[in-house]
Amino acid sequence: MPNIEEFIKTIKREQAAYVPIAELGIHPLIKEKVLGRPVSTLKDDIDFWSLAGYDYIKIQPGADFNPANMDMANEKAVSLDLANNFNWANEGNGAINSIEEFENYTFPGKDDFDYGKFDNVEELLPSGMGVVGQYGDIFTMTWEMMGFESFSFALFENTGLIKQLNDTLGELVYSMFEVMAQHDAVDVLFYSDDIAYTNGLMMPPDVLDKYFFPWLKRIGELAKYYNKPFIYHTDGILYNVMDKIIACGVDALHPIEPKAMKLSELKEKYGNQLSFIGHVEVDVLARGSKDDIKKIVKENIELFDQYTGYCVGSSNSIPAYVNVENYLAMIHAAKEFGKFN
Repeated sequence: MPNIEEFIKTIKREQAAYVPIAELGIHPLIKEKVLGRPVSTLKDDIDFWSLAGYDYIKIQPGADFNPANMDMANEKAVSLDLANNFNWANEGNGAINSIEEFENYTFPGKDDFDYGKFDNVEELLPSGMGVVGQYGDIFTMTWEMMGFESFSFALFENTGLIKQLNDTLGELVYSMFEVMAQHDAVDVLFYSDDIAYTNGLMMPPDVLDKYFFPWLKRIGELAKYYNKPFIYHTDGILYNVMDKIIACGVDALHPIEPKAMKLSELKEKYGNQLSFIGHVEVDVLARGSKDDIKKIVKENIELFDQYTGYCVGSSNSIPAYVNVENYLAMIHAAKEFGKFN
């Protein structure tokens, strides 16, 4: 049975009855395979998260940051199959490369965001199941709307444009967290915004200090004010900015990529300040064996012994190409090795 209180205990680094499982995202095709039917309604989605063994359902506000359907100048796209379309991040010029383009771009308004799922979810939830309210990408949307190359040049040539765009996107996303933080249905807040690769930060720390960390801190302060545990997602290696992440009020860090950071080192250095989620490599979930998965999950859980500051999960999310049997093996291993007496 789901128990959101046990999940919250883990996020808060308190002794819980078991090691929870957690994900940022799970592809609809994986959900369909597990549930045995398409996931087309909120009730279907709840049924999946409950059946799979999660203590929560993750919900986002409905939002469209390109309501006028303007050309975002994506330069590359590749379709893996009819059900999966993946776009490369915009590497050159994006939709907004000047003040004029910024002023002509159609942004959504705060009143355009849809919170209907939050309003309707409680009457559908199984007993004990909670809600994680999630959104993100203030920093990511800033550089994606400009294009990475144009954004990089603007760091030296047009910081005013970056600030205007970043402030506009930040206020819109922050407004979502204001609603979610105050919503009775929401138990945990989850912000996602990538700032690093496996071999380093995407930008120098001083750039992140200007355009990323102020927003993370504002959302963290909001979570603290409303007493909602706060999870933050970013890929990559984060040692150079870990203290800044903690200072922003983050309770748990996701997804701890094995190629970037060692869970044992993070636990030793930051385990009294952060909980950790993930660290099961997506590539192993896609191409490894069930025994591989079982071994990884067991090793991760054993790092924490009776100290339950860890949730089992993937090193990013569960995409459509993951082997569903391996995904289920990860969940089963969490249940097998993660029960504390």
